[in-house]
Amino acid sequence: MKLTHRLLAIAAMTLSLSATAQEATIRKALAERIPQMDKIDEVRPTPMAGLFEVRIGTDLFYTDAKGNYVIQGELIDTKARRNLTEDRIAKLTAVDFSALPLKDAFTIVRGDGKRKVAVFEDPNCGYCKRFERDMQKVDNVTVYLFLYPILSPDSAEKSRNIWCSKDQAGAWQDMMVRDKSVASASCDTSALQRNLMFGKKHKITGTPTLIFANGSRVPGAIGAQEVEKRLAEASSETSGTTN
Repeated sequence: MKLTHRLLAIAAMTLSLSATAQEATIRKALAERIPQMDKIDEVRPTPMAGLFEVRIGTDLFYTDAKGNYVIQGELIDTKARRNLTEDRIAKLTAVDFSALPLKDAFTIVRGDGKRKVAVFEDPNCGYCKRFERDMQKVDNVTVYLFLYPILSPDSAEKSRNIWCSKDQAGAWQDMMVRDKSVASASCDTSALQRNLMFGKKHKITGTPTLIFANGSRVPGAIGAQEVEKRLAEASSETSGTTN
């Protein structure tokens, strides 16, 4: 029995050394042949024999064991009918909901407010307006609205007026849903700067960007039906974790 355990340990160590050697080979080859490529954060094998994932930030590439070829695209598992690249990026871009600086957001509560979603939005974003109108159909949810003025200098001014309004949620709904202008207002807007820093750290590059309670992130506007689906998934996963 002890011999079996020792042999298994040796085999595991051999595989580990082999993987490390392959990673070093790939890193060296790509650095020499594509010097303009950013620093590689991670190299790991994929489920496809002989194919390795090369990760730079949240960008994924694929290569062979010697770094002779590089593929940029999506890896699909046809048997499982899953987009492995999409699944991997979803994990890489997930944001721990408990780590969100909720003090820098205002809330819109509908119904019992039990379900939760955070949204980063720019008041000048046309897709955000479409999203907000669709969200009127979603009930029993608390929306944590992070003003994220990235589209123009005017976005910063409108965000300030909304943030400094006595009724932030009402001012936001007036502008985005009812096409009403919001009165000029001023106050401490350091929260907006923190939102921009948080977004930069987590590579939030477009609006709207949604973050659900299970950490999953959706870049771009989605309809009420898709929001409902993702809220249900998040509720199921988070309740399963706490039980």
